[in-house]
Amino acid sequence: MKISDLLKLSTDNLRRRKGRTALTVIGVVVGTCAIVVMISLGIATNRRTDEMLSTWSDLTQIQVFSYSENPDTPALDDKMVAQFKEMENVVAATPLYNFQSMNANVVAGKKDRYSMYMYNAVGMDVDAIEPMGIELVSGSYLTGQSLGRNKIPVLVGEDTAYQFEDTKKSYRNPDRYRWKETDENGNVIKQPFFDITKETLTMQMIYEYDDQGNPKMREYELVVVGVMKTDYSKRGTEGIIMNIADMKRLEEEYKKLSKNSGMGGGSVVMYGGSSGTKVKGYDQVYVKVDDVNHVGAVEQMIKDIGYQTSSMTQYREDMQKQVASGQMMLGGLAAVSLLVAALNIANTMTMAIYERTKEIGVMKVLGCKLSKIRQMFLIESGTIGFIGGVIGCLFSVLISFVLNNFTVWMQAITGWLMSIGVQVNFDASSFDVGALFGMGGMGGIGNISDIPAWLLLMALIFATVVGLLSGIAPANRAVKISALEAIRHE
Repeated sequence: MKISDLLKLSTDNLRRRKGRTALTVIGVVVGTCAIVVMISLGIATNRRTDEMLSTWSDLTQIQVFSYSENPDTPALDDKMVAQFKEMENVVAATPLYNFQSMNANVVAGKKDRYSMYMYNAVGMDVDAIEPMGIELVSGSYLTGQSLGRNKIPVLVGEDTAYQFEDTKKSYRNPDRYRWKETDENGNVIKQPFFDITKETLTMQMIYEYDDQGNPKMREYELVVVGVMKTDYSKRGTEGIIMNIADMKRLEEEYKKLSKNSGMGGGSVVMYGGSSGTKVKGYDQVYVKVDDVNHVGAVEQMIKDIGYQTSSMTQYREDMQKQVASGQMMLGGLAAVSLLVAALNIANTMTMAIYERTKEIGVMKVLGCKLSKIRQMFLIESGTIGFIGGVIGCLFSVLISFVLNNFTVWMQAITGWLMSIGVQVNFDASSFDVGALFGMGGMGGIGNISDIPAWLLLMALIFATVVGLLSGIAPANRAVKISALEAIRHE
């Protein structure tokens, strides 16, 4: 008997018992649909969690602090930064160097009309700027190439120009300041005083005041090579970023001119080494990892050296555990329904054997192999599982679509009812469908349900396998029936 004959025979047998087959398939549909929907809720919740956490900080970034309970912990210096870069799965490492004690302004315009206090400038390793996820609106990244002693290449944020003040106007005059305002369509209402990419920017380093209170300064030209997209989860994008070597050079020149070499930088600390000597190092360093799933391992390696670290990994893992616990509970209910479906398949196939005992006897007498008889019943049970899986997947996609658009539909219905004079005390915009399944708390952020293609494929395979497994016992029972007793069976 060919496989095509087995398929035709099995299909005909299922078709002859449409009612029983349909009821059995419904059980598989319910179980498959329940499992797919529950898993899809968890996938969507984890994705929304990542999106929410990424607005707080970079999920693949680790912040390393210099303080340690172990006095033998090495200095967090350039040598250690280079060691971080050599770690597996690390794509970049850099301090965000900021010399806070330096008194400096950035001026622009005719007769230095526009001024900004230079408090938000940081120095970074130029090779780490792009890997750290800092995006450019225009221009290019820093290359580390020098433009001369008094010219410093910089990146500026797209909103940095709004930090300049018009010094020709009094402090009480609101026109002294220019705030970024947008209309309902997101269009900027007021542009900054000048185009920061076209105007010459001059940094005035004020290192001393004479007896009359006049400042003594040294000037540097800040050459804008690129404009950064503002992202408050990435420090520096709202201000100015320069090569860390240029920032250190400015610090040394400021100390020399101000004749105060003991002034510490905002990102450099002095602490004791193992020999009791004072060691110079950064107070914090940022490490970029290639994938969020590798952050935990890299962070542990850094902790093993002796440093304290901070990342979003712990928050992410805690939230994922909460989602997993909810999925376990709801998934258990879904698994029970699929177990009931498996029992129904086994019952259906057992009843089919009793009804087709004579047919089985005839097949044996005619020389049909026992393996073919077993295959026939397994194909029937597997087909029930496959059909139930297909329909269950389709219903899952439909339910997912309804969940993802439920709030929109409720808003439309609420608006329509109110337009015809019906008073509705229901705020559809604040309704969180995910809360009904214990996975809410992030209403308005992404979809409630997310069904990837692999989930549908796995659900279909799982339903088919459940059908096959449910048919093993009845199929073995069929091949054990005596041929003579089967022929005499009425």
